[in-house]
Amino acid sequence: MKTISGAFNTAPDAVTLVDAHHHLWDLSMARHPWLGSHPEPHFFMGDYSPLLKNYLPSDYLADSAGHNVLATVHCEAEWDRDDQVGETRWISAIHARHGFPNAIVAHAWFHTDNAAEILAQQAAFPLVRGIRSKPVTTASPRDRPAGGPGTMRDDKWLIGLSRLAEYNMSYDLRVPYWHLEEAAAVAAQLPSIPMVLNHTGFPWDRSDEGLKAWRATMEIIARAPNMLLKISEFGLKDAPWDYESNRAIVREALSIFGADRCMFASNFPVAGLRISYDALVRAIARMVSDLPQTQRDGLFWANAARFYRLSL
Repeated sequence: MKTISGAFNTAPDAVTLVDAHHHLWDLSMARHPWLGSHPEPHFFMGDYSPLLKNYLPSDYLADSAGHNVLATVHCEAEWDRDDQVGETRWISAIHARHGFPNAIVAHAWFHTDNAAEILAQQAAFPLVRGIRSKPVTTASPRDRPAGGPGTMRDDKWLIGLSRLAEYNMSYDLRVPYWHLEEAAAVAAQLPSIPMVLNHTGFPWDRSDEGLKAWRATMEIIARAPNMLLKISEFGLKDAPWDYESNRAIVREALSIFGADRCMFASNFPVAGLRISYDALVRAIARMVSDLPQTQRDGLFWANAARFYRLSL
């Protein structure tokens, strides 16, 4: 199989993978408000000032050089929402020059007046495989979810999400764990749309009580057969990356979903706030080293290739 770098790393500890979720940006374009004019005050990992620099194909290749990346999936990175298709156009041009990313998870609001039009424009790009459109969520598990525009209980939002079936698109779900029961109802309502939960369901609260709540909601959403899971992003606010704590999360997630429904994703460069790309891949590989080779292959590349319809 061919890698995005054009070379195959024969080192015995080099991992062969498909990266199911990463980002690129060029800050000179001024298209990412959260990285420029409108900083995010409640970013889930706290201070993210190290991200305020370009992250381009050369940077990704340098970060991932220790491993064999067969293909990558670019996930929308909060590009200016007044120009939702602009990011797709830019990433498509990068693919034409560099040979990757090999698939795009684009953005389209589901509940706005122009939602159907934007979705049709996104679907016209050959690399687009799915949409990530973050629903409105509450700030903490203590806040009771309620309906309203842009929430998962909004009829307009649900109708917009249902349109993905017309274009054979998948849905990338990004919500904190206390919204997973709500999301499970959505997945059950739209069983023909393949869905994947981002970032291991965000197990931010590592207390015994918090992990119990995360585990319970993960078990609920895993019952939806059309829902897969991205094993990704274990970064915590103002805390270092901890192998043992994160290993427990990974093994619990694999137990709940099954290895055949999980895929590795780096979430770089964001995950780089806590850990290097090389260390991240090696850590996950070590965590699953006891699994059968077929399950490890599924986790690291085969499941993502199948879900995002990648030709390797």
